[in-house]
Amino acid sequence: MKKLVLMAVAIVAVSFASCGNKQAAAEKAAADSIRIADSIAAVEEAAAAAAEAAAAAADTVVVDSAAVVAE
Repeated sequence: MKKLVLMAVAIVAVSFASCGNKQAAAEKAAADSIRIADSIAAVEEAAAAAAEAAAAAADTVVVDSAAVVAE
């Protein structure tokens, strides 16, 4: 009987150990996903700014070459 009680206590201890810190893990996962989303947004914003700068540079080249051809 003592072995059964000891086995039950061991099972309960293992189950408590395996179920612990779910709240902390969930909070860490939420913080990681927010950090990743912010990083993605920053990269997309930088890409959009680079595309705008390239488009503006291309527009000036077209305007300058048209002015040279017109003269």
